[in-house]
Amino acid sequence: MNGIGSPVEQKSRFSMARSTYPREVKVRRAFLFPIVALIAGLTLNWAFLVKDVTAQVVEVPVKGMVTMVDLGARSCIPCKMMEPILEKLEREYRGRAAIVFIDISVYRDSARRFGIRAIPTQIFFDKEGREVYRHMGFMSERDIVAQLRKMGVE
Repeated sequence: MNGIGSPVEQKSRFSMARSTYPREVKVRRAFLFPIVALIAGLTLNWAFLVKDVTAQVVEVPVKGMVTMVDLGARSCIPCKMMEPILEKLEREYRGRAAIVFIDISVYRDSARRFGIRAIPTQIFFDKEGREVYRHMGFMSERDIVAQLRKMGVE
């Protein structure tokens, strides 16, 4: 059976399409990633730099300072609910504690680095950069302030 739609012909069309399409996509991604990274101003070195709540570039965790990192996404509803809380706390604790938001839809490698399984996730680091506490889900202002106080931030 050599007509149109024969099993041999279908197999060859499938294998040809399967073998060429993913390779082209991989080549395009590999070629475009460094260009997109340069345009976006992302750093590709070992230091993990992100923009904090006030859009300043900071290294996470901040050395010599208690740090609260909120990992989420701008499209996440609980993350949006936490945004004004984080902005307020960042102003109140400026110079005493670092409050940092990382958008994992922009900084995708951060989800792997911090072992994120759900968003939002808040991670608290002590002054030496050791993880002290981790919380998944919405975290109220009262709970954040209580955790910062437990860590010695007034």
